[in-house]
Amino acid sequence: QVQLVESGGGLVQPGGSLRLSCAASGSFFSINVMGWYRQAPGKQRELVATESGGSRSYADSGKGRFTVSRGNAKNTLYLQMNGLKPEDTAVYYCNLYIPLRSAQYWGEGTLVTVSS
Repeated sequence: QVQLVESGGGLVQPGGSLRLSCAASGSFFSINVMGWYRQAPGKQRELVATESGGSRSYADSGKGRFTVSRGNAKNTLYLQMNGLKPEDTAVYYCNLYIPLRSAQYWGEGTLVTVSS
């Protein structure tokens, strides 16, 4: 069974930075896509960034401010967020998609609040 555990959320002032981490455990193929999604109150969950085999993609909302990366063990995903804005306030979820299983997994989320 695959488990994803996020950490690193919290309260930060506008313009500040946070680094989110996601640790994946369990059995899964090395060929996978890991990503960050977020869901603000009253809104649908949306993509933030993905990483797969060194290839990274970002939603427009985070381009130039957010950086997604993997740890050396490839089972940890990070999201470095700089220049945070109040509209970045949301619960951030880690996602793992395994194409060979057509399966995806979600973490329970970590809350990021950007407020003065």
